Amino acid sequence: MANDNLPLAGKIALVTGCGRGIGRAVALALARAGAGIMVNDIAAGLAEELAGEIRALGRPVLTCVGSVGERAAVDEMFARIAAEFKGLDILVNNAGITRDNFLLKMSDKEWEQVLNVNLTGAFYCTRAAAVLMAEKGGRIINLASVTALTGNIGQVNYAAAKAGLVGMTKTLARELAREGITVNAVAPGFIDTPMTAAVPDEVKKKLISGIPLGRTGTPEEVAALVRFLAGDEASYITGQVISCNGGMYI
Repeated sequence: MANDNLPLAGKIALVTGCGRGIGRAVALALARAGAGIMVNDIAAGLAEELAGEIRALGRPVLTCVGSVGERAAVDEMFARIAAEFKGLDILVNNAGITRDNFLLKMSDKEWEQVLNVNLTGAFYCTRAAAVLMAEKGGRIINLASVTALTGNIGQVNYAAAKAGLVGMTKTLARELAREGITVNAVAPGFIDTPMTAAVPDEVKKKLISGIPLGRTGTPEEVAALVRFLAGDEASYITGQVISCNGGMYI
């Protein structure tokens, strides 16, 4: 029976792109709930720093530096998970990048980079995770975005990738249910992260004015929702896209 203080004790989680922002908060939330963590990021320094914090909590931790958009890197990461952790219980597809531009100015490379990391990378990781989870079940949580539901000028690549994650979530919830695997998505709104820090102040003010709660969200607020979906309490929730946006999209 799960320990109420450590509801994820004995579980192993992979959080992709978790060196900073929402991913970092998610990895720490899962570790504080008792899970061992595979830390993935393209920045070695950030990955090692986070791994040190998780290790200090007394949780098992591994690091894998590389892009989920590269099939070979994903294969290597899952080989290590199988060999050293002996399995996987939770996958959080968080890794994502932006290459913003208007449609007529967007290059093929800007389109392909975002789709490759944000959507194809999630596909690679989910396919590999399903193999490890097949006999005992598991939780897959995709980080979508309010942009997938509303669109956003200058982000056709990002919005398309995140909308693709929504479709993937619903389809795989149907496919993987027979294996005891739930698949859900979290769609954050305007969250205070390094990615949104680059947004000009006047744009931030306009965005916040459209949020009923009147403020940006925190990575920890998104992480709390992910942690819930990763736990036993969410065992009858699958195929859902749950918004965490202060009422930005109602």
